[in-house]
Amino acid sequence: MLTRLKNLKRLSWLPRPFGPLLLFAASTLSVASAATYPTMAPFARYAIPDQAAEIALARSAAPPSISDHARVLVLGKRGYDTAVKGNNGFVCLVARSWDQGIDNPEFWNPKIRSPECFNAAGARSVLPRYLERTRWVLAGKSMAEMRARTKRLAPEPGSVCYMMSKHGYLNDAVGSWYAHVMFFGPDMQPAQWGANLPGSPVMADSAAYSPTTIFMVVVQKWSDGTRNRSM
Repeated sequence: MLTRLKNLKRLSWLPRPFGPLLLFAASTLSVASAATYPTMAPFARYAIPDQAAEIALARSAAPPSISDHARVLVLGKRGYDTAVKGNNGFVCLVARSWDQGIDNPEFWNPKIRSPECFNAAGARSVLPRYLERTRWVLAGKSMAEMRARTKRLAPEPGSVCYMMSKHGYLNDAVGSWYAHVMFFGPDMQPAQWGANLPGSPVMADSAAYSPTTIFMVVVQKWSDGTRNRSM
């Protein structure tokens, strides 16, 4: 744990969290922001040069009881490579901006660092789409070609992703947002789960990754055990 904290200190260049906003609302940014990231930046702006720091940031997505035993992926020039093998079925990584929807104005935002840790079901059925898109991006495929190639995959039952890192930067609208856990289901109306309703602790996005619906539940603590802000 001490080594992890030392490695995270190397990430002091990451922007500090912004105010609390809804994660899924960030996809409706102003048109002005679209001009900020019109094309892909040089690869170096998406890379984290210190591999140990990227591993530590990836592991910060989930509590150490999960992430210390997870497989960890790091971004290379052709895609993600395994840096730590792991033994519990979970896979942790730091997602970059192209994890957004293809039409999202922050698709090329080089500031985005999104620590994520998938359970085995999510690693098999949700994560592969992002890993494939990463290979397309780094191979220089056009937006039109990526849009045409994107497959509509349904998540495996029980797919979960932890996003409990206070050190991430999800997009310009929300910064690190809140510590939360995501559950993936087939395409459905959020209200069927009671999501996005007044007073409900569950939020959902049924548009960005259609036909997958993502349900988000905010949790009380960050992965390091400190209390989630404003809770």
